[in-house]
Amino acid sequence: MKKSITFLFLLTLTLWLSGSFSTLSAQEKINKSNLDLSADIMSRYIWRGLNLGGSSPSIQPNLEYSCGNLALGAWGAYSFNHAITSQEVDLYVSYTIADLFNITATDYFLPGEDTLPNHYFNFRKNETGHLFEISAKYLGTEKVPLSLMVATNVYGADAKKSNGDNQFSTYIELGYSFNVKETGCSAFLGFTPTKPDTAKGETGYYGNGPGVINIGITATRDIKITDTFTLPISTSLITNPQAENIFLVFGISL
Repeated sequence: MKKSITFLFLLTLTLWLSGSFSTLSAQEKINKSNLDLSADIMSRYIWRGLNLGGSSPSIQPNLEYSCGNLALGAWGAYSFNHAITSQEVDLYVSYTIADLFNITATDYFLPGEDTLPNHYFNFRKNETGHLFEISAKYLGTEKVPLSLMVATNVYGADAKKSNGDNQFSTYIELGYSFNVKETGCSAFLGFTPTKPDTAKGETGYYGNGPGVINIGITATRDIKITDTFTLPISTSLITNPQAENIFLVFGISL
């Protein structure tokens, strides 16, 4: 990978935004363009069964520009606790096919919260702090609300084999959505098939070996504040059987 990857992403996003805004009124119905600004405030930052934010709440802003089935976005996570030195800034591109399938390329990056350079534009194989992931997801249908996602680390700061090569760590998640009165619910089960060779001193990206690392349920509901404003809230019960951890996470979306 070269430095130009992120530069081209940012340049494409900037040019696309500027060009689209100038013709938005004429093409809005045709292109279904949209610029989304949002943020979640979470009591903990739990990702795929892993606690990435320590014992601190997390602010998670999101900026996404979509045009038809294509979306470009930036997502972040910032801990309230300054003792946590790593925060997160991710760039992603996704494409949805026939409202059934989604393919996403994500650049994960965890900069340090200090005065030292984070070497953001270092993409050298064994030095970069970037982690590139490709994921494919079956979204399910209204009649059969089952989803299936497969995500694989393809370059960068993945867990390493004993010879220095990436393990191409993979995460697979099965989901099921349903409603209980006015509450939307989503059950999920995630596991990793990646098997590090512990005899050679290898450690896994998601855990010590293959197994279930993320199982639980999320419930969401809109709280009516005024006639024109509702506040989405969520609660997730998350367990990681491999790490023997459990989390109860509350979130507010703005």
